[in-house]
Amino acid sequence: MQNTEQNKNRANRVAITGIGIISALGNSVEDNKKALLSSKSGIGKISHISTAHAEHIMVGEVDLSNDELIKNLNIPDENNFSRTALLGLHAAKEAIENAKITDINSYKTGLISATTVGGMDKTENHLKQFKTTTEVQKYILSHHAGDSTQKIADELGMTGFTTTISTACSSAANAITLGSRLIESGKLQRVIVGGTDALSRFTINGFKSLMLQSNKICKPFDANRNGLNLGEAAAYLVLESETIAQQENKTVLGYVSGYGNTNDAFHQTASSDDGEGAFLAMKKALQKANLQPQDIDYINAHGTATLNNDLSESVALQRIFNNSIPDFSSTKAFTGHTLAAAGAVEAVFSIFALQEHVVLPNLNFETTISEAGLIPITELKHKKIKHILSNSFGFGGNCSSLIFSKI
Repeated sequence: MQNTEQNKNRANRVAITGIGIISALGNSVEDNKKALLSSKSGIGKISHISTAHAEHIMVGEVDLSNDELIKNLNIPDENNFSRTALLGLHAAKEAIENAKITDINSYKTGLISATTVGGMDKTENHLKQFKTTTEVQKYILSHHAGDSTQKIADELGMTGFTTTISTACSSAANAITLGSRLIESGKLQRVIVGGTDALSRFTINGFKSLMLQSNKICKPFDANRNGLNLGEAAAYLVLESETIAQQENKTVLGYVSGYGNTNDAFHQTASSDDGEGAFLAMKKALQKANLQPQDIDYINAHGTATLNNDLSESVALQRIFNNSIPDFSSTKAFTGHTLAAAGAVEAVFSIFALQEHVVLPNLNFETTISEAGLIPITELKHKKIKHILSNSFGFGGNCSSLIFSKI
């Protein structure tokens, strides 16, 4: 009986068989990997958006224009795609190609996509024209968060389960969690999971009003950090049950072995001083993976470079790992904070770390936060890695942690 249960659990293990990404580091998996391994940041001045803050903020911007994305994706010129949908489709297509899927509906397949911005880029450009100008009214339908998800599903020819998650900066991590649970329960055999968000004036102005943006390239976990850089990106992973991966003779890039989601229940935009939500999310992820803290080889931290987050996350890390905190870093100085996409972007980066056996560097760190005393890894480090913990914490106190494992 015990062997039967063990075989069943292994059959429903969540294998990662494909990845796709577009970010400020580049337009493909290889572009992003090359930039990471050479410690090259993609953050710079904004160029695709007309904003009064252009000279006062730094962002992680995808270098392709909407017209270039439309051309590359073979979408008709007459369309109502938001930039969020275009970025998402670009990354999702790469993930499916990476997983060598030729028939998207050959197994029970779902799509779980995350976004916070949705079609705001089109809405803010045409809002005042919606009532009077017929030509732009098509963008009303592309505003809501679910539109980008449906467009991706339609373009991929998917006929199965489709849903959208929007839990602020933990959105894509929660998409990965839900996809994993659906595979483990046997509801689905394959799920495309991830997230997409485009830069918009709405987002820039919102974070500006919260006084959370830096006018320099951000410095996660540094005592002199003064805010985040916003970024835009899309990233998706193909999750498949291990049974399907074996039947199809797939190359498994890693496994989703653990996940945890909690709510800090402290403040609309701030994390608690004791990092309770982050602590509980990491604890649950470890329990799910049946791992001990000392089994974690690398922590891909949330690390937004804001005063509140980095101290709160540091405290949470100390509570989980005591005086034996594994090598850790934040990669947001590479891409900017990509909001709903961040959990998937950093999941792809975690796969890179697993495959290449490296700890990715925490760029721009100079001075230790005195209250915490933690020092991230600042240069690319080669080491054997079996388990990576990846954190994503969102406004509203929504805290999520994922564990990616080599075996």
